[in-house]
Amino acid sequence: MNAVPPPLPGNASGGIVKRAGLAAALAALLAIAWMPAFEGLPRSGQLMLAILAFAVIVWMTEALDYAVSSVVIGALMVFLLAYAPDAAKPVGPDMGTAAALSLALSGFSNSAVALVAAACFIAAAMSATGLDRRIALKVLSKVDAGTNHIVIGAMATGFLLSFIVPSTTARVACLVPIMMGFILAFKVDKRSRFAGLLVITAAQTASVWNIGIKTAAAQNMVAIGFIEKQFGTGITWAQWFVAGAPFSALLSVAVYFIMTRMMKPEMKEIAGGRDTIREQLDALGPMTGRQWKLLAIVLVLLGFWATEKVLHNFDTSSTTIAAIALMLLPRFGVMDWKESQRGFPWGTVLLFAVGISVGTALLKTNAAGWLASLIVQHLGLQQAGAFTILMLLSLFLIVIHLGFASATALASTMIPIIISVLLAVKTPGINVVGMTMLLQFVVSFGFILPVNAPQNMIAYGTDTFDARDFVRTGLVITLAAAVLLVIFALTYWPWMGYMTKVA
Repeated sequence: MNAVPPPLPGNASGGIVKRAGLAAALAALLAIAWMPAFEGLPRSGQLMLAILAFAVIVWMTEALDYAVSSVVIGALMVFLLAYAPDAAKPVGPDMGTAAALSLALSGFSNSAVALVAAACFIAAAMSATGLDRRIALKVLSKVDAGTNHIVIGAMATGFLLSFIVPSTTARVACLVPIMMGFILAFKVDKRSRFAGLLVITAAQTASVWNIGIKTAAAQNMVAIGFIEKQFGTGITWAQWFVAGAPFSALLSVAVYFIMTRMMKPEMKEIAGGRDTIREQLDALGPMTGRQWKLLAIVLVLLGFWATEKVLHNFDTSSTTIAAIALMLLPRFGVMDWKESQRGFPWGTVLLFAVGISVGTALLKTNAAGWLASLIVQHLGLQQAGAFTILMLLSLFLIVIHLGFASATALASTMIPIIISVLLAVKTPGINVVGMTMLLQFVVSFGFILPVNAPQNMIAYGTDTFDARDFVRTGLVITLAAAVLLVIFALTYWPWMGYMTKVA
């Protein structure tokens, strides 16, 4: 979770790019804030568009550290919105810093933020006890020495960890050192096609299962948070899994064939491969008491997630917080507070909460609705069918993701606008909640560039492959995902009522 990849080749001038990005962000902020009033948009909405432009540019150029950018964006919301009337009373007095602060901090009261923070504790517990490494080695010890089978083992490990390690970065940060250990133990060239195949596949599999498992990634919680705030309803773990898991399963198959064909390993099997893996597993010794306790807690928690609204009414956030309380209890728990804080990604939690605040403010100031009306008019979506709307907005998200290094930031920026677009169209019976969930799946399509996701950068930091290897395989994986998107949008998702409400 704490792996810090080296900069990409050619990024020696990264400081210049960051300074230019910050300058461009400030220029956009001031330009939009000082423009003449936009027709039909409250002053507070115009200021939120200025802040949105600043946020997008800063996040795309990584001009500021994500945690720092969150604090800056929060401050901008407080001191700019304070001098604008409330959108609900456009001719009234300015809202003042107290009301603006309440809006800037609104994301911190969202239940999804608690879930993200709790997920970080689970990832920390996995790392502290070594359970994640043990599970990975146990799965891989069952695989024979065939190189393609080792790849399947790595993918299976990533799939299993997606259920119990609710952090993509943590999963890949666990898997990559194990893969590198294999490569060294197998005496395989670090720059061989096999090494690159193994590491890239591990990262891509993590991204693929962000789609199918609600708790696998923070960006999914962004969408859930906005859905709950806007519609007063949520999507259970099981509902998300039924909608997304078949897509992830088929895309995983596609990833396997794409990767093993495009980066065909030099050898068909690794001599002594299984023995090497078992030696590493044996070196860990027997399961410890802490590992057994953590495994039990996580499996029970997974059971609660999967049976929400079926066997009980406890929501995902509440059960996860209860599990964290058990993990931290003296004697019964698996780690103490100091242990849980080693490398705890508070910056991720801060980014997530401020992202929710930005999205909430875009909705409350009518900035998202105003932008959505422009999108609907210019793309001709007003009378379009659900399939057309899904395809056009998916294409838009895939393209814009190329500029983002964080799916959480992308979701925070785009999901409120997506919701407003879906509310603005006149398509009879469109399922806004279902369509938002499907478009959130597309937010996880960060397959093309190493800089599109932290897990990609961790993989790139191993120096086992060139960036062009990631790009060329990532483009084909994205194409496969787009083809599956079309197939599912014409068959499974309409049949299940996710696109239009079933009569």
